[in-house]
Amino acid sequence: MKKSGILHPELSQMVASLGHTDYVVLADKGYPLPRHVPRINLGLTDDIPTILQVLAVLEQEMIIDRIIVTHEMAEVSLERLQELTKRYPGVRIERISHLDFKELTTEAQGAVKTADTCPYANLIVVSG
Repeated sequence: MKKSGILHPELSQMVASLGHTDYVVLADKGYPLPRHVPRINLGLTDDIPTILQVLAVLEQEMIIDRIIVTHEMAEVSLERLQELTKRYPGVRIERISHLDFKELTTEAQGAVKTADTCPYANLIVVSG
């Protein structure tokens, strides 16, 4: 039995299989992920878990090169962006258009669906 770290078998395997510059999408409960991208659904009920909660666990087991968010996060959910920046001061946070974000999700090695209800909370974690 695994003693610590990520206990969810598929999530642990996904993190262990990442290479340099691979993408992992952390998505809110309504984000339309591409069908071909392997996904893990962790959502239980509204906001359990949130994207920030999942990111905190992933950060313990992987090197994060950068985090990609949309311009809309800054416009619609500024508090979320500020919290992200505060929690990860050493990580570059790149902003792109929502359309470009959707395009990048097609290149992801995997995605984690959360139950986050914050608008435009989605992000892409780039493995270091």
